[in-house]
Amino acid sequence: MSGPDAAGDRTARDEASVDLVVAGAGGGLAGALAAAQAGLSVLVVDPDAHFLRGNNTSMSTAMIPGAGSRWQREAGVEDGPQRFLADIEAKTHGTADPALAAALARISAPLVEWLADGAGLPLGLVRDFSYPGHSADRLHTVEGRHGSTLLRHLHERVRASSRADLLTPARLVDVTRDAAGRVDGAVVEDPGGHRETVSTRAVLLATGGHGADRERVARYLPGIAAADYYGGQFARGDGLDIGLAHGGRAAYLDAYQGHAALARRSRTLVGWATVMHGAVMVDAGGRRFGDETSGYSEYAAALAQQPGARGWIVLDGRIRDLCLPFTDFRQTVEAGCLTWADDVEELAARTGCAAAALDEALSGQAAVATGVAARDRFGRTFFEEPLRPPYAAVEVIPALFHTQGGLVVDGHARVLGGDGTPVDGLFASGGAAHGISGHGADGYLAGNGLLPALGLAWQAATTLSTTAAPTATAPPVAVADPPTAAAETARTAPTVPDAR
Repeated sequence: MSGPDAAGDRTARDEASVDLVVAGAGGGLAGALAAAQAGLSVLVVDPDAHFLRGNNTSMSTAMIPGAGSRWQREAGVEDGPQRFLADIEAKTHGTADPALAAALARISAPLVEWLADGAGLPLGLVRDFSYPGHSADRLHTVEGRHGSTLLRHLHERVRASSRADLLTPARLVDVTRDAAGRVDGAVVEDPGGHRETVSTRAVLLATGGHGADRERVARYLPGIAAADYYGGQFARGDGLDIGLAHGGRAAYLDAYQGHAALARRSRTLVGWATVMHGAVMVDAGGRRFGDETSGYSEYAAALAQQPGARGWIVLDGRIRDLCLPFTDFRQTVEAGCLTWADDVEELAARTGCAAAALDEALSGQAAVATGVAARDRFGRTFFEEPLRPPYAAVEVIPALFHTQGGLVVDGHARVLGGDGTPVDGLFASGGAAHGISGHGADGYLAGNGLLPALGLAWQAATTLSTTAAPTATAPPVAVADPPTAAAETARTAPTVPDAR
């Protein structure tokens, strides 16, 4: 059951009892590594033999928020969990789960420091631009700013551990529980349909969200259902289904991360750094249609509503050079997606946009950039510099990157049942958990995908490895039953127990 990217040649028949089964070799590898470092035995299973380049973690820009990290202190950046939490509350308009958001904000700095010290990630603080919604420079990333680098580092550390094994391709299809309701087994299926049960103390559902399940996307995310999906092919809601089958509850299933900057020609990510450095987006006719700095996730839905559901990001040579540190952007450039022109008229002719509309867009950008105007007609107040010829344009389409709703968990990553008590031995992280982005696309902050993916996996390992694990009974969770689509998408934040 091994593939080209598999970490070993272990077969299901060889499995012995383990402390933890991790379902998903993306962000879940952080939990696997932390558990192994704590002396636990771990088995990681993933249905994708090519997980190192095919899941949501590997396809990310590897941006991880850490509020109050040592890199921030060295750079003189004032930040902390409360400020991060305030940013989450502001971006989600108060609809995010406050307890989970507070828990993840508190562990964000310790997490990035453990990733550097315990997992060997060569992290650095992003200072060259700021993402929408973050009031401080708190995003940390690796060289190349690509998730594949992050994932390879985690994979190498897990593979080197004598206490961890990886089994790919193999899919978790269920868990078993004893008479007391405690998880005691993981049912694993190989590509041929053969199933075996691995006895275990706990299971971490790190299977990703449900973005690859088009029927579920159409049901819960109709506003982005027609867009391209740019995520892992195995993010089909497996973890969600398993958790629900064992008494878990779901919330925020209408939440997602979209992106308005997927290159139409190459299906590579252009990236929002272009916009934050001063680029503008126009529709197919050359007209701007909003304040691009509101956020790349919600702008995907805005782009989807434009004629033909496509547009152009207009930039210049300065912005191109500033964005080259991003692997995704370099791939877009190398794919020949940038159309260059010496003036507005030539750019209009080469893109099919109206010259008058393009001229208005660039004139408005220049007015704000030079201080002639305090804001443009859409409310955008900042451009680093005026765009200067030669101009470049890249045609973009909206995309769904990953879902942000899932099983209700507490700050220890424990899956919670309908009465608010944890399902003993069952954890969830990343897209399998309910996240901190509120409802829809508007609440997504850069890093809000990787923080629950890595942070909750890390928390699950910490909780399992702690002998005095929290046992307090939590109050009921006011969330809708998943079978009812209308109820699931109700814009009411659930009451989730305090994770402290």
